[in-house]
Amino acid sequence: MRRWMGIPVAAVMLTACVTINVYFPAAEAKEAAKEFVEKVIGDQPQIQTPEAPKDGGKPGGSASSERPGLEWGQLASRIDWLSLAGIGSAHAQSPDISIKTPAIQAIQSRMAQRFDSQLRAHFDSGALGFASNGTVAVRDASKIPLSDRVGVNQAVADQGRDSAAVYREIAVANNHPEWEGQIRQVFARQWVDSAKGGWWYQDAGGGWKQK
Repeated sequence: MRRWMGIPVAAVMLTACVTINVYFPAAEAKEAAKEFVEKVIGDQPQIQTPEAPKDGGKPGGSASSERPGLEWGQLASRIDWLSLAGIGSAHAQSPDISIKTPAIQAIQSRMAQRFDSQLRAHFDSGALGFASNGTVAVRDASKIPLSDRVGVNQAVADQGRDSAAVYREIAVANNHPEWEGQIRQVFARQWVDSAKGGWWYQDAGGGWKQK
């Protein structure tokens, strides 16, 4: 009986000693970035096929009751200490990245409208490209008609401000403002991944490459 009484105490002690490390959910951030970016540049995001649920149990299995006389070593080996302490694994607790707040969707709408009306044609001509910091940059101003340059430069600056704002807003909306830099990096890669063939982008060293 004394051996059984020690279990709740051990569980409490374990709870007090465990520190939960909240990690950046890179896979979830990539999915969110893909959805956001492809709406801005005009493509519908691809539908992801959900994975089949994983059943940890065995068919026909049933929970077995502990029999009197079990040794402490046998009992301890059957205890899921993390579950007892109320702590799941880091993978099981991975948070989703939400991009559905009114503020984020308002920025997304502005960026999509601006891209379609003012920027897309200049991506097609090679004048503009995706910068390595997750914004838009002028790659070759000579490809922009002189009469359009002021307007295009203004649109590029506005798109850059909205990009920075949305990376910050996504981090704050998901209760982790410290993730802003990582979210920017994920988006920077996604702009390139979602770019059309023939569009330009900067590599990590700042050089321009054509997709």
